[in-house]
Amino acid sequence: MAPMGIRLSPLGVAVFFLLGLGVLYHLYSGFLAGRFSLFGLGGEPAGGAAESAADGGAVDLREMLAVAVLAAERGGDEVRRVRESNVLHEKSKGKTREGAEDKMTSGDVLSNRKMFYLLKTAFPNVQINTEEHVDASDKEVIVWNRKIPEDILKEITAPKEVPAESVTVWIDPLDATQEYTEDLRKYVTTMVCVAVNGKPVLGVIHKPFSEYTAWAMVDGGSNVKARSSYNEKTPKIIVSRSHAGMVKQVALQTFGNQTTIIPAGGAGYKVLALLDVPDMSQEKADLYIHVTYIKKWDICAGNAILKALGGHMTTLSGEEISYTGSDGIEGGLLASIKMNHQALVRKLPDLEKSGHQ
Repeated sequence: MAPMGIRLSPLGVAVFFLLGLGVLYHLYSGFLAGRFSLFGLGGEPAGGAAESAADGGAVDLREMLAVAVLAAERGGDEVRRVRESNVLHEKSKGKTREGAEDKMTSGDVLSNRKMFYLLKTAFPNVQINTEEHVDASDKEVIVWNRKIPEDILKEITAPKEVPAESVTVWIDPLDATQEYTEDLRKYVTTMVCVAVNGKPVLGVIHKPFSEYTAWAMVDGGSNVKARSSYNEKTPKIIVSRSHAGMVKQVALQTFGNQTTIIPAGGAGYKVLALLDVPDMSQEKADLYIHVTYIKKWDICAGNAILKALGGHMTTLSGEEISYTGSDGIEGGLLASIKMNHQALVRKLPDLEKSGHQ
C-alpha cells in the first residue's frame, strides 16, 4: 500500500487565507478609522501633540490658537449671516442680576454650535465652557485641517505643549447680544480664550461685521499691539451703557472734569478700545471699568490679550481673576495697559462699593 499523506487543496488554502485577512481587517478597521478621524484631512500632528491629546496627555497651545481663531471666525460667519437675514428668533433666557432681559438669538445658538464642536473635535480631552447650552442631539462634526496660519507660525515658531487636564477653554459665541438685537453691529464680537491652571494664556476677539480678528498668546506672540500712549491723568474710560452714570460720578471726583466716559456694548469691544486696532468703527479709550457681576467668557479672551501685551485686568480691588470654578466674578473689573494699575486700583475704591449696591 502506498503511504498515507495529506494533500492540500489550492482552493482550501485560498479560502483560509481570505478568512485570515477578514479577521485582521475586523481587528484593525476601528483603529484605522479613529486615526483618520484624528488626522482630519490627512495632515500629521505637529510634534505628536494631537496624538498625545487623544490619549489625555498634552496639547499644543500653538495649535489651540489656530483652532481658536478659526472657531471665532466661523462663529462670526453665523452671527453675520443671521443678522443680515433680519430673522433673529429673539427670546429671553431670563433676567440678569441687574434686572435686564438676558437675550438669546439664532446668531448666538448657531455660532455656539460651530465654535464648540470645532474646538471639541480638535481637542476632545479639554474642558470647554460656553455661554450657550450645547445640545448633544444637534452635534455637528467640524474637522480642522491641521494647518496653522502663517501669521501664527511667524510669531510662535515652536510648539508649546501643556497637559490637557490643565486647560480650560472659554467661548463667547456672541458678545453684546443686546446691541446685536438693536443692530448696533460695531459692538458685536465672538471670543475664545484658553486658560492653563486658571491663568489666561491665549485670547481671540473677532469682529464679525468688519472681519477683524485680534489674537495674542502670553509669552508667545500677537497680531495686535498697544497704542503708543495713554492718558493716565484724565483718561477716557469705556464702560457698559447701563453703567455710564454710576462710573461717571466717581470718575469725575477721582480724575477731574476733563475725564471722558464712553458708553459701549460688549466686553470684547471694550478691550479692543484699549489697543491699536485698525478698524475705523472702533472707539479708543484709556481704561475699561465694569462695576457689577460679569461672566468669565465675556472677559477671559480680553484678559489674555492684555496680559500678553503687558497690560492688566483685575477685579476692582486689584485681585487676579481665576478662570476655573464658577463662571462669573463678583468684584467688577479694571483693565489697563501701560499704566500703573495698582495705583489706579487705589484711586477707585468707591467703584467697588457701588457695584455691590
